Amino acid sequence: MSQQRVITVFGATGGQGGGLARAILADPKSEFTVRAVTRKPDSPKARALAAEGAEIVVADIDDVSSLERAMQGAYGVYAVTNFWEHFSAEKEYVQATNLAEAARRAKVPHVIWSTLEDTREAFPADGKRMPVLGGHYNVPHFDAKGEANKEFTSRGLPVTLLFTSFYWDNFINFGMAPKPGPDGELAFAFDLGDAKLPAIAVSDIGGVALGLFKQGQAAIGRSLGIAGEHLSGNEMAEIFTRVLGRTVRYNAVSPETYRGFGFPGADDLGNMFQFKRDFEQSFRALRDVDATRRLFPQLQTFEQWLRRNRDAVASVATAAA
Repeated sequence: MSQQRVITVFGATGGQGGGLARAILADPKSEFTVRAVTRKPDSPKARALAAEGAEIVVADIDDVSSLERAMQGAYGVYAVTNFWEHFSAEKEYVQATNLAEAARRAKVPHVIWSTLEDTREAFPADGKRMPVLGGHYNVPHFDAKGEANKEFTSRGLPVTLLFTSFYWDNFINFGMAPKPGPDGELAFAFDLGDAKLPAIAVSDIGGVALGLFKQGQAAIGRSLGIAGEHLSGNEMAEIFTRVLGRTVRYNAVSPETYRGFGFPGADDLGNMFQFKRDFEQSFRALRDVDATRRLFPQLQTFEQWLRRNRDAVASVATAAA
């Protein structure tokens, strides 16, 4: 155990970081051990990680000094932020900067930054294509992460920029699962049109990250996108129908309709799906399924993920009835 190198994992009680922590802990040949960062060491998820062998440390993503302490002596850092905790792109950017600065101070040999595109590099936030949000953004939870890439690269950090994809887990955790309409039939809606959506099981992101840490020097300086599968709305509907055992339709709504759904973040997500539709070719090109599978051979398809999570998805649909 003393020879194992430490990976400091942010978001260790969440989806991405939790997936990485569990991947390391479950790997009998792993050369790494987990240092799980949390603000709540007594939470059930933190206790569960400790019981499995993780080191639990307390740090606050808004406090650079605490982040530096959590990174000291670590070989690697998995850096991730959560826009949906506060819905502030400005705050997310500051938090990403804090992570980058702490990694610089701690002289971490390998940092993986979980990121997304800054859509403003594709088109300006001028309101001509979609509404401007937060005064400066097309898709706030994309743009802040993408803008923060330079905070990692400009410091000369040994960083891998990991561009993630839509989580299939959003069908459960974001309540996006198919829901019954007035006719009783199940349906889900995106403003994707006929575009294919790159997506992944959130836990598999952790497996990919472990693969990158195992690559070591070969992964440093790389920017890569990952996905488990690229599927259209109609293709997902066919899989839902097959696994759930009842007809599921895909409703291709307009971006205006999606932004008007009224739930928290609907405008951001409506803009996001429109961006993925309008820039489908480049967005998909970055996210290579075969390259992802080479890093993590156990990568799930949508149908595999859905069969493993059928009851949870069905419960969301039932609750909406």
